[in-house]
Amino acid sequence: MVDCAKKTVQWEGLGGLYKGVTSPLVGQMFFRASLFSAFGATKRWIAESKGVGLGELEVADFYKAGAVTGLVASFTESPIDFFKSQIQVQKVRERSNPGYKPSFTTVGGAVRSAFSHNGVRGPYQGLSATVLRNVPANCVYLGTFEMLKQTAAERYACKPTELPAWVVLASAGFGGLCFWATTYPIDQIKSALMCDSIEKSQRTYSGFMDAARKLYASGGIKRFYVGFTPCIIRAAPANATMLYTVDKVIHMLST
Repeated sequence: MVDCAKKTVQWEGLGGLYKGVTSPLVGQMFFRASLFSAFGATKRWIAESKGVGLGELEVADFYKAGAVTGLVASFTESPIDFFKSQIQVQKVRERSNPGYKPSFTTVGGAVRSAFSHNGVRGPYQGLSATVLRNVPANCVYLGTFEMLKQTAAERYACKPTELPAWVVLASAGFGGLCFWATTYPIDQIKSALMCDSIEKSQRTYSGFMDAARKLYASGGIKRFYVGFTPCIIRAAPANATMLYTVDKVIHMLST
């Protein structure tokens, strides 16, 4: 992780640490909106189908809602991750091959290239891997978050909205750890597919299983955990902050 940071700054300056930030910065607003809208709508649908209120949902219902949410959100998250990955990988290709000339250096250039080579399917390179990661990941992520809040509320004899801040933050942070701990190898396959060439004739991988086989051949099981340390370091504080904020905003809007 430290070596990666040093080389990034050495090659591109401090700005290199933010390469590809435009895509997630703009796209995350739409992705998170779809994520939490889907989660809320799914919880309401489950409650209505069972003829109960939202406060009467069982633990299993939260995990079901999380799985459905993962499927829905994949269609907004996949293009965001794809364009970010394509921009970030340009510098790596350039450094490893002095004769390589980047096809694009901006999000707009990546978008035009994707549509030019693959039409409307262009932005969804790696979608299957995103779905395979997001369904189980959001199942344990959002399900565990809600389960821990419900358990804590019973222990404190209060409503989930009345829980101390540290409890909500801890629940959210642990949910984030569960997200990555359970599906990180799939994320590696997703990243490989999204970083692959936009031009089909130049791609290294033909699909999900082909990428999995080739990654395994290049480094065994360890290959699927490259970058795991910085991911886990980020997971707890990032998700604790996000879910805590979402939880409080939803409560404020509903009162």
